[in-house]
Amino acid sequence: MKNSVRKTIESFDLYSIRRTPAYVIFEDVLQENMKTMQYVIDNSGCKILLALKCFSMVRAFPLLSKTLHGVCASGAHEARLGREHFEGLVSTYSPAFSSEDIEESAKNSDHLVFNSFNQYRRFRDVAKKNNPEIRFAIRVNPEITEEKACDMYNPCREGSRLGVVIDEFEPDQLDGIEGLHFHALCRMGTDVLEKVIHSFEQKFGDYIDRMKWVNFGGGHWITQDNYDVEALISLINDFRERHPGVEVYLEPGEAHVFNAGIVASSVLDIARNGDTQNIIVDASATCHMPDIIEMSYVPDILHAGKVGEKKHEYQIGSATCLSGDMMGRHSFDRELEVGDRIAFLNMALYTMVKTTTFNGTRLPDIYFVTSEGKVEQIKESGYHDFINRLSD
Repeated sequence: MKNSVRKTIESFDLYSIRRTPAYVIFEDVLQENMKTMQYVIDNSGCKILLALKCFSMVRAFPLLSKTLHGVCASGAHEARLGREHFEGLVSTYSPAFSSEDIEESAKNSDHLVFNSFNQYRRFRDVAKKNNPEIRFAIRVNPEITEEKACDMYNPCREGSRLGVVIDEFEPDQLDGIEGLHFHALCRMGTDVLEKVIHSFEQKFGDYIDRMKWVNFGGGHWITQDNYDVEALISLINDFRERHPGVEVYLEPGEAHVFNAGIVASSVLDIARNGDTQNIIVDASATCHMPDIIEMSYVPDILHAGKVGEKKHEYQIGSATCLSGDMMGRHSFDRELEVGDRIAFLNMALYTMVKTTTFNGTRLPDIYFVTSEGKVEQIKESGYHDFINRLSD
């Protein structure tokens, strides 16, 4: 974590918010991330979109839209959100559109990306009817799998339903198709991107120059400390030189909000089981931070260390009844007490968009901390969120 980012988070008073759990998003960190995005744009000529599936907090859109060229949506609701609240292009992709969703998706999109030629044939006319200016693309699968990729998040795993493989590609159906889209990365660096581009060109190279744009998808960890930004710029520039006139889009999600948010939580109880001290907190992995379970990782906690690094060691879990609703083992300089507040780091991404109310667990309140230090409460959660999920 960059020193400036850590300073922003460490200076925030966890006790300044009324209650926990709470998502807290920091404008200062978003601004730092946007500086990196702007540098990539300025030096590569690419266009960058915000992946709403990762982060869709409208309060941050005025800031993000100053740098980004628009959003990528995963269906009708996200497309409408992008059209109504984010300046710029809306690019919508779904593994399969329904007859009901295609009309609203088309009305609110500039690019509509189909996952198969079957869907393109079925819906191109109705999409054009609802939006005569819409432009179409096909998602392809470059069929390259990185060994380190988490299988759940690997769109190019064997038998994947995501994207057209070269053996199923239909060149005679490209009339009206202006773009190719691939997405093969998840938290990967430029070394993997280089392999993906090579595979993409090797398989689909005969069709690239017939396109107006190519979308490199997401999973680019651009704002991580050790990411090679210069290599990314070179890869994009080299691709554009090989394919003059073809625009390049990126649509990262995590990179825009990397380290920009925390989940603030309170210690509810401390329970010992043999040599294990269990800290029970009001935040939940399964309800509030599901990637912890889905990707199976231990989140970082502010001022905490790994096992053995500090004097006092605890296993941290939530107050739900799910035995696996755990946030790992951590060590602290001092003993924790009931009422203490802790901050789970890097929790702007894939959290607010994935929440559940399992066990009737209250969703976190949401706060936005401006660059001037003003703490804005964006949302107060409660019983209405729980009951409205299943009842009118």
